[in-house]
Amino acid sequence: MDQSEDQILADELAALGAVSGGSGRLVRWVAMLMRKNVHEIDLVIPLPFDDAVERVSSMLNQIGRAVENTQVAPGRDAATIRVVARGGAGGMNPVVVTALVSKGGQNGSEVRLRAAAKEGLIKQRAGEKTATLVAALLHEAR
Repeated sequence: MDQSEDQILADELAALGAVSGGSGRLVRWVAMLMRKNVHEIDLVIPLPFDDAVERVSSMLNQIGRAVENTQVAPGRDAATIRVVARGGAGGMNPVVVTALVSKGGQNGSEVRLRAAAKEGLIKQRAGEKTATLVAALLHEAR
């Protein structure tokens, strides 16, 4: 099931609102109207495609909860891994992190990281900070 970033973020914020005693439906509606902070980073990982997919998947599953993964079948050139991580003050702002891993040239595999989070009145740049953190973690793991 392919959900949009906006829908995933709205559902996550609604769940947080319901836990704190608020109306999940109202929070979901307001979340759909909020702006997103999105940041993308392109990386090259010096690993063959299958190993790169495993490394990226493992790293993302350490920082968040899997939302959507595409299975890598023989002969495929790309895989998408998506998790929901926690960002912002106190980890209360959900961040959708999507990694598109594709076969690269002789230097390894290419990874496009995208992190998106909803922004309220106080700009936390959770999407930008999370993308930078994940890129650093992947860079260290090489």
